[in-house]
Amino acid sequence: MTPEQAYRKAKKSGKRIPELEPVISKDAQCSYWYALYVIKGKFILAELTISKDAYSSYSYARDIIKSRWEIAEPVISKHAYWSYCYAKDVIKGRWELAEPVISQYAPYSFHYAKDVIKGRLPDFMHNQMIFSNDEYTKEYVKFIK
Repeated sequence: MTPEQAYRKAKKSGKRIPELEPVISKDAQCSYWYALYVIKGKFILAELTISKDAYSSYSYARDIIKSRWEIAEPVISKHAYWSYCYAKDVIKGRWELAEPVISQYAPYSFHYAKDVIKGRLPDFMHNQMIFSNDEYTKEYVKFIK
């Protein structure tokens, strides 16, 4: 049985099935879904697996832990989009660890300035944004004026 099949079986039953949990815990996304829709809380057995996937880690922190999940932050911080989302939805503020990755993508830098920092980017991000010279640069310049 695959982790997805095990998760679907548990979800269909509407309750935890402990004998399926070792199978489910081998897949980060299925483990997150199991925590969210079946357990409706932490899935401790799968946390190491979940923490190795940026999307699942962000979602688990936002929906299950409902606060920062420091063990997963090194993985999340390697992905610009999930870093932006994590800063906005979980940290609810500036996240310096992820700024070098976010700064590589003008759309995420713009939204990070607008939605997270709510103002001008830190100097290194600001300079990179200005030099990217695309539609997000124009929006950013309008935003910070």
